[in-house]
Amino acid sequence: MHPPVDPDVHVFDDLDSLSAAAAGAVVEHAHAAVDATGSFHFAVSGGRSPWEMFALLTGMDMPWDLTVVWQVDERVAPVDDPNRNLAHLRQALGGRSNEILRPMPVEETDLDAAARSYGEALPDRLDLVHLGIGPDGHTASLVPGDAVLEVADRPVALTAGEYQGRRRMTLTYPTLARARHILWLVTGEDKRDALDRLLAHDPSIPAGRVTPAAATVMTDRAAHPA
Repeated sequence: MHPPVDPDVHVFDDLDSLSAAAAGAVVEHAHAAVDATGSFHFAVSGGRSPWEMFALLTGMDMPWDLTVVWQVDERVAPVDDPNRNLAHLRQALGGRSNEILRPMPVEETDLDAAARSYGEALPDRLDLVHLGIGPDGHTASLVPGDAVLEVADRPVALTAGEYQGRRRMTLTYPTLARARHILWLVTGEDKRDALDRLLAHDPSIPAGRVTPAAATVMTDRAAHPA
């Protein structure tokens, strides 16, 4: 784990400008990763902000043929469940999703084995991880009070209980800490307290325990008026 680092914070007037800036940042990270290693490994969470970002990315100079998109977390639900993050990702990526997307195998009967398998397939370090934050301070599916917060020996794990009606599969803290860069996208007045606590590295919320080597926060004025 790294010691806490203060992220670069960028505040935008609205979601459109935030999404455009986030898409531009992803493109920069993608080309830098491809130049350095020949590929770009990008992990994406759920939420509204990344889908708008992806809509813009599809028309930008992304090295898609050298990009692999991983999931940060996913509900344990059937593949056709409209609440699955996978459904939004496939829609956003369009026809290229089959080539570049690596879905979390949450339909498997043996979920523990499925989580291990997904963890073994991950690269040693993800180049960029997109994270959001909930009003309760959760990020990925690292949710308050769940035993998954203490998992340190596996790159991918399952929540012990349900969160908002479903168990979840999620990247763990060590995987997030190894990422080359974290891109936080945080919007809405209901996220204001959680974002303040994230920026203060408050370990009492799950998001405050993420300790990457480098991070950027992109937020709107509703979440970060100061």
